Amino acid sequence: MFEHTEKIESSFDGCIIDLETTGDFSNDFRDCRRYVDIKPVIFGYLMDKELVIKCRTNKEEVAHLNEYISSVVNELDDPFYAFNADFETCILFYQINQEIIFKELNSKRYEKKEDVVRSLGIEQYGDPFNGDGYKCMRAWESGNYEDAIKHNRACLLKERDILLNRGSRKSDKIVFRR
Repeated sequence: MFEHTEKIESSFDGCIIDLETTGDFSNDFRDCRRYVDIKPVIFGYLMDKELVIKCRTNKEEVAHLNEYISSVVNELDDPFYAFNADFETCILFYQINQEIIFKELNSKRYEKKEDVVRSLGIEQYGDPFNGDGYKCMRAWESGNYEDAIKHNRACLLKERDILLNRGSRKSDKIVFRR
């Protein structure tokens, strides 16, 4: 696994978490089960003055990444923030068996992060995919871990700027089912 860490100036309480993943949605469901087949490939967080990204490099490392996430998530400062938080909430529910509640960085369900980035004039922070998570997934699958990590870093910084510019809201109700 790769790890990227750096010191970042941030002035908010809590922790922003962003996942990059592979897998497909189970569209037969309208609740958390929709995410059952999606696996994290990158776990990134921004807290206090530290940005940390863990990236697995193969399918066999999914258990190792999940163990890392499970061990670190309880040490992170809350509140937790995410953009379209049902994604992170449900994936973590299935992958590490924890119901983690996030504050939502979108203003309404399914708002596009890149629309907010444009409207607030937030920079891209070197995102090689200009916010396109699908391109990040394809890059990771082809072994381009460097660009996948750059994308996750940019997502964390964009989400920090969204939080600092317009705050957060209570997340939508999530139905947890196995």
